[in-house]
Amino acid sequence: MKLNLLLVVCLLCTSGYGQHYETKKIYVYSFAKMVQWPDDYRQGDFEIAVLGETPFFEQLTDMASKKKLGERSIKVVKVGSLAEFKKSHILVLPANQSGALADALKKVGANPTLIVTEQDGFGAKGSDINFVMKDNKLAFELNQATLTKHKLKAANELIRLAILL
Repeated sequence: MKLNLLLVVCLLCTSGYGQHYETKKIYVYSFAKMVQWPDDYRQGDFEIAVLGETPFFEQLTDMASKKKLGERSIKVVKVGSLAEFKKSHILVLPANQSGALADALKKVGANPTLIVTEQDGFGAKGSDINFVMKDNKLAFELNQATLTKHKLKAANELIRLAILL
């Protein structure tokens, strides 16, 4: 079922990833389901933090109001700056916040937070998952080394669909 959901998402992706927030929210939900967090991160609400102003925040908030991860509610929070960021399962750095990647990597350190970006080259620069365009379709890069550093493990279905770095 998980693989089928991501395959449908891949088929929906057509062109230009800057405005594909509807599709990206489905991807982020799939990432939440297909990444394994350490035991102490499997309690309470599942939190997604979004840095700065972006239409992506509204899409994720809409998704969170309709979906759950098992029995867990999904909570989406907006952080105005990395100084406000404390802890979350996923930290989304939209393209307009691309200059904050180095600071986000420092802030997260080795903590189990999945860093999701949408800027060319950021998968290789330390993002765990980075949205990219491939053959005029939305795709994502998966950096397994940074996942390991963040004590996270991707499901085989996710690995099979990713561009591996």
